[in-house]
Amino acid sequence: MNPTLTALWRDKLDVVFPRSCVHCSGLVADGRLRHLCPACERLLFIVTEPHCSTCGHPYFGETTFNRRCEHCEELEPEFSQGKTAVLLKGAGRSLIHALKYHHGLHVVDDIAAIMATVPGYAEFITGAVLVPVPLHPRKQRERKYNQSALLAECAVRATGGRAQVEELLRRVVDTESQTHYDRRARQKNLKNAFALAPGAAINSAQRYVLVDDVFTTGSTLNACAAVLCRAGVLNLDAVTFGHG
Repeated sequence: MNPTLTALWRDKLDVVFPRSCVHCSGLVADGRLRHLCPACERLLFIVTEPHCSTCGHPYFGETTFNRRCEHCEELEPEFSQGKTAVLLKGAGRSLIHALKYHHGLHVVDDIAAIMATVPGYAEFITGAVLVPVPLHPRKQRERKYNQSALLAECAVRATGGRAQVEELLRRVVDTESQTHYDRRARQKNLKNAFALAPGAAINSAQRYVLVDDVFTTGSTLNACAAVLCRAGVLNLDAVTFGHG
């Protein structure tokens, strides 16, 4: 649809169905984002330099060159670098929870807009093939979509279309939720959980970037990265929307 017509249609819908903020539940009458009010948008913790080059978590206070990050110091990454957009607290957490647990497809436009404003984020993924972390088919049937695939599309939009998405992985083990597991248990839970998708073609000269919703311990990204590296990927990084 023409962008102007889309905007007009949204304006009319907003009159009939006023938008509410996913964080404070107040009305969103104006502002840059459609589902975060301006006050809650200011609560977003946008990640900027300096930050960990593996997981993307920001360094606070004085830093030293090549300092090990406490959030991923036990991780032996199968990927080279990682970047994240926001810390997963406050309004950032509300956006991810809306998308992941409440069928909040309406927030993807805001997520794409936020990604586009994070310093260095779009540049980090420009020109890459983005590979979403897959859901198990049972989980995807329940949720109706894969949030990581939607975030990958948001990331493409943040680059102005200068990246592409390829679903090169599949989840072959229906693991339990990782939420309540520590790092060691997550790694064990995810062993052999992922495989290359049927017909997936790997170009060893191409740069690939794994996409997931949240970096917690890095176990999921690492399990996926190991599959891609075994398949012949030589240049592999990772990106998430949130960290925490």
